[in-house]
Amino acid sequence: MKKKIIRILAIVLIPTACLYFLQLLFMPKYVSDINEGSMIEEYYKSSKNHEVLILGDCEVYENISPVTMWEEYGITSYIRGSSEQLIWQSYYLLEDTLKYETPKVVVLNVLAMQQSEAKSEAYNRMTLDGMRWSFSKLNSIKESMTEEESIISYVFPFLRYHSRWSELTSDDIKYMFNKPNVTTNGYLMQVGVRPMTVAPQEVPLKNYQFSERNYNYLDKIRQLCEEKGIKLVLMKAPSMYPYWYERWDTQIKEYEDKYNLLYLNMIEQSEKIGIDYTTDTFDYGQHLNVDGAEKLSKYLGKILKDKYDLADYRNNQEYQKTWDTLTEQYHREKENKLKEWENIQ
Repeated sequence: MKKKIIRILAIVLIPTACLYFLQLLFMPKYVSDINEGSMIEEYYKSSKNHEVLILGDCEVYENISPVTMWEEYGITSYIRGSSEQLIWQSYYLLEDTLKYETPKVVVLNVLAMQQSEAKSEAYNRMTLDGMRWSFSKLNSIKESMTEEESIISYVFPFLRYHSRWSELTSDDIKYMFNKPNVTTNGYLMQVGVRPMTVAPQEVPLKNYQFSERNYNYLDKIRQLCEEKGIKLVLMKAPSMYPYWYERWDTQIKEYEDKYNLLYLNMIEQSEKIGIDYTTDTFDYGQHLNVDGAEKLSKYLGKILKDKYDLADYRNNQEYQKTWDTLTEQYHREKENKLKEWENIQ
């Protein structure tokens, strides 16, 4: 009987173990390239004591520096950003985050309100693969999948990535079990200057109305924040591309007024922030470089601290240790990246 049980266990466990290790090997590591694919999973390694949670796409994870808000105001924050993050993905990431901590403020970038369908599996993967398994992840997968995708390929990623065998590199072995962070609390640092020399022009659209689906998920984010006693802040980052239409802005302002929220259109505030699009952007006005991100973070941090009376944790020993390490890493990375940029000029 014992031998039979052992055989049954071996039949089940050995293939399962093999599949597990194959998945670890074949899944993209996103360390040496396409760093955006690593960001969502990094959150789980962070300290879970953030007063501010920031959600959205590249307009947050390349434009806001949590270390700067810490250095200036003692604010503890984390950016759960990802490429082309859709509004329902922001909702399920919020739901997921609340399993680990409850921030005082959630900042939601609103660019995703203009996109009501997933663009591609590649962008979906960079948000969904990194989430830990839960109903939040499962529901986000169901809501996000394109017609070509299947849930089973998310449950068993090897089914999706097995064809990478010819693309495997030493990184795939090196980072099977542990990967270095590519961000500082969700901020993906960019350096260098590629100035915006021509302001974007408005191209008329057939339809400016945000979809009912997106409004439903914005409502769900607002309601979840209300249930948890969290202040919700809507923000449009000061990215000049893609063009932010006045009719889109009007819809957000109407939502702000209806539910007594705070909406920050940082494009309108660019001059107050001190942003110079000839020096503070690394990609012609789409996103900010580290200098621009630090300016925006000082401006945003002051608003959040003054309006919501956020605590200053810079003299708190429990927080100091974590943030001293983050700050040191941040400035070392900044110095190294600036040197690399100077060397290629």
